[in-house]
This record gives sequence, C-alpha cells and structure tokens, in this order.
Amino acid sequence: MADSTPANPTATDPAAAWRGRRRRQDHGTKRDAVIRTAARAFDERGYHNTSLDDIAAALGVTKPTIYYYVANKEQLLFECFLAGLEPIRAALRRAEQTPGSGRDRLREVIHDYAVAIASEYGWCMVRAEHQDLGAELGAQVRSLKSEIDRAIRRLLQGGINDGSIAVTDPKLAAFAIAGALNWIAHWYRAGRTLTADEVATALVQFLDHGLAPREPRAGKPLPATARVRRTRSAARA
Repeated sequence: MADSTPANPTATDPAAAWRGRRRRQDHGTKRDAVIRTAARAFDERGYHNTSLDDIAAALGVTKPTIYYYVANKEQLLFECFLAGLEPIRAALRRAEQTPGSGRDRLREVIHDYAVAIASEYGWCMVRAEHQDLGAELGAQVRSLKSEIDRAIRRLLQGGINDGSIAVTDPKLAAFAIAGALNWIAHWYRAGRTLTADEVATALVQFLDHGLAPREPRAGKPLPATARVRRTRSAARA
C-alpha cells in the first residue's frame, strides 16, 4: 500500500513544526511555516487587519518567535509574495530551456501560474504592491512582476515567430493573460467547487483557444497576417 502521508505535513498544519517530534525541525521548515501561516491570515483578514500576534497565536508560539524568522510584518508580506512567485519563475525557466512551439511552452506556464495564484499565496502575490510596502520592497515587487511580464512576452513572440500563436501584439496579449490569471485571487476559494488544478486546466483551455491560429473556412483565404506566418514557417522547414 502506498504511503499516504503528505510529503510536507506542515503544509496543511504549519503549527506542527513546533509540536511533538517536529519541535526540532530545521530553521527553514519553521520559517516556511511562519510565511505560510501569514499568507493564510492576510488572505482571510487582510494585511492591515492582521498582526504578528495573530500569526503567532495561529502557530501556538510567542511573538518574539516570529521575529526570529522575519524582521517585521512588511518583510513577512514580501516573503509571502516571493513564495508564491517562485513556482511561476520556475515554470518560466523550464519553458526557456524546453524545446517546442511557443504556444506549447506558454501553455505550461499558464497552468503553473494559475495554480500559484489559486494557492494560499495568491492574495499576497496580487495585492502586495498596494499594501504600503516601503520604497525598497515595493520596487522589488514591481521589478519581479516586470520580469514575469517580459518572460511571457518572449514566449508569445516566440509563438508568433513559429506560427503557433496568432496574436499580433505580445505586449497586449501578455497583459490580457496576466489579468485573467491574477483575477483568480479575487474569486477563488480553496475547498469549494473546483480544485486549483481544475481551475488551471480550464484557464489553459480558454486562453489557449484565443492564442491558436484559425483555420480558414473552405474557399475563404487566410488573413494576410496568417499567410505571412505560414510562409515564414514553410521557409524554415
């Protein structure tokens, strides 16, 4: 029989990092538990309505314990943002190293992006920039978001070049994709009708349909832009 024990028990119960045999778990595990608990609290109550006392109480530890892992609540919000963003950055790194059409590689990124936004870190990822962060951390948030935007544009441009994506403006398309994905954080709630993976799969299908080149109807010529893309693809073959 397969072992059904979660790979990371503290993912479902972060406070477990300080209980029983797990009390001696490493610094990184406990720091992750603090960040995960904060993300859940910010999502439920809002950043300004959540105190470090609330987070400490949820973990069953004292407030000074929280300061052992982060300097203040502002840094904690930023760490929540980073934790949520990392799966998207990892997906983009894989996409840039994986062969295949731009559309195929973008499809994988969209899926992982949607799962990340549907996670407990989604609220922090979308709202962090607007929660009175200091100038330095606010600038880092904007820089990281710009990094994601540029990477998505590169995938779109690659798909335009290889004929697998039909859009003509990668900048506008990137904004539309990010807007649809980021909005998940405003309406999705775990444990209800759909799982995060089901939401991601549905968004991939919806967005992919909009990116796909259209086949002409019988007897109707392709639009000029599509003819150019097919000519270029044939020339490279």
